[in-house]
Amino acid sequence: MSRIEESELIINNRGGIYHIDLTPDELADTIITVGDPDRVAIVSKYFDKIEVKRQHREFISHTGYVGKKRITVISTGIGPDNIDIALNELDALKNIDFTNRTIKSTHTPLTIIRLGTSGSLQGDIPVDGLVSGTHGLGLDNLLNFYRLQMNSEEQQLLQHFIAHTQLTGNVQPYIASCSTNIIKHFVEGFHRGITVTCPGFYGPQGRILRLGISNPTLVDNLTDFSFGNHRISNFEMETSAIYGLGKLLGHQCLSINVIIANRVRKEFSKDSAAAVEKLIKTCLAIIENI
Repeated sequence: MSRIEESELIINNRGGIYHIDLTPDELADTIITVGDPDRVAIVSKYFDKIEVKRQHREFISHTGYVGKKRITVISTGIGPDNIDIALNELDALKNIDFTNRTIKSTHTPLTIIRLGTSGSLQGDIPVDGLVSGTHGLGLDNLLNFYRLQMNSEEQQLLQHFIAHTQLTGNVQPYIASCSTNIIKHFVEGFHRGITVTCPGFYGPQGRILRLGISNPTLVDNLTDFSFGNHRISNFEMETSAIYGLGKLLGHQCLSINVIIANRVRKEFSKDSAAAVEKLIKTCLAIIENI
């Protein structure tokens, strides 16, 4: 097995990986990702025991237990670029030997569950509702730098999506599925649909403040899209990167979002903090028993 050089796998003086500053023993096999660094403590306050607290830049990590389940909650910050850092480094902690700088012969799969906030693209998915993403559909370019291979269903979904939206040229969409082994636990009380991931909050999500946008019909096209039993439920800025990288790295991933804005009804949650608390408490009760 070839050695991974110091410039490619950066390990700090205490043995932590470069950006997220965790050591292999500090990471659980079940991981919750959140975007907001402040949300890590909101999750870990429900832990029965906290073993580890680390912070480096926007990456805050707490590892502990809910019942007998060891869990790490980590903030990724916003956007697919940060997911590229987080997913690759989380995987490295489990699947690369830091002493020899070689890939381990035995692969350790991780369970990675995103708990995020999102905007609904359907009138019947209300603010404060919970959505499990069956697929992540990326309007960013991250997975185009990797060798992502889509299955036949994913290929058909993507082809119909491109034909429907006429997205060509500068945008090269991709799609990846969630883990069916994980989403089956999140049924009652959860909406389901395709989660679209955008590389920005304003123009890429069709918001207009002072700048015009190149695709003013994008939100309507996303709302109107359907293929078989599939439709687009919501959009945000991380899911497709998690699903795509998770698939390539051999991990089980699911993205669950609480809706804080409904773009069809032009509504925003009256208490988004309470909605996030509901998301966390509901999902932790399920994750403990997976």
